[in-house]
Amino acid sequence: MSFGLQKAGIQVLAGIDNAEDCRRTYEENIKGARFIKHDITTLSAPSLSQRLGIKVGDPNLVFAGCSPCQFWSKIRTDKTKSERTAFLLKHFQKFIHHFKPGFVVIENVPGLYRRTSESILPGFFKFLSQNEYKWDDGIINANHFGVPQNRMRYLLVATRLLNEITLPPITENISATVRDFIGSANGFTPINAGHRDEDDFQHWAANLSEANLRRIRATPPSGGDRSAWKDDQSLQIPAYQGRDKIFRDVYGRMHWDRPAPTITTRFNSLSNGRFGHPEENRAISIREGATLQTFPKDFVFRGSNVQQIAKQIGNAVPPELAKRIGKHLISLVTNG
Repeated sequence: MSFGLQKAGIQVLAGIDNAEDCRRTYEENIKGARFIKHDITTLSAPSLSQRLGIKVGDPNLVFAGCSPCQFWSKIRTDKTKSERTAFLLKHFQKFIHHFKPGFVVIENVPGLYRRTSESILPGFFKFLSQNEYKWDDGIINANHFGVPQNRMRYLLVATRLLNEITLPPITENISATVRDFIGSANGFTPINAGHRDEDDFQHWAANLSEANLRRIRATPPSGGDRSAWKDDQSLQIPAYQGRDKIFRDVYGRMHWDRPAPTITTRFNSLSNGRFGHPEENRAISIREGATLQTFPKDFVFRGSNVQQIAKQIGNAVPPELAKRIGKHLISLVTNG
């Protein structure tokens, strides 16, 4: 979000996260902004004001909240660990209440919006109304905003400066596809599973077992899936025996001429979704995943291991989406 807003022309003052492992990535790429390592549940508004010199009621101030979303996700995982971060919107609200910024942006998974009986979103709407904010919100597909993924997100934009506000406009009749972003025509040299280059391009592909190499070799290019080898007992996976219609994307290849599926934190793993390269016999690389998230090729990721970097990429707001949000806010300020 910080990177995209900055590219839109908004001055980014700081990003707050309680994960130290993303500090270097943030500081090396978001020039002029501070990385504040802090849990927002224990960070006070006066302390933030002191750190950044921001003032109450600044009409040019933007607060963007992109809290962890695993609790509200459709992915079938144990939600116990994510319960602690499920209601961070309430803590985000205290900063809005104190600073009264000109604009507020929230980006999260659709579950936050669809499961309103469980979430605190209705209470947040009431808070916005009580503080004279106008807002627009809804479920959007990042593919309609220049991102080559079918990535469904909940987006809210609010302001206290205007009588009406809208979500950013979508790109009409244009669908960004995998072919538009990766492949040899876009500067990606063909590589094998297990490849790791030695520079900051980070065209790193996970290694594959011999069985998984055989599986992907047997999977047709551009959209093939595991149904191609369902009758080969040496390749069939016992959990899917006779259950060909469940989890169809697992071990599948991306389509060249369609948007990619949602880039998750495990996008570099063949067995975690439709993350097979459209034609090469491997899962997509770290750099390919970042590119499908619309990070530029000179954006450098830092982390202690590959999976930590993949997590940073998969959890990120696609910069192109954030950029369009930022440009929309600037347009609203300029044109009313």
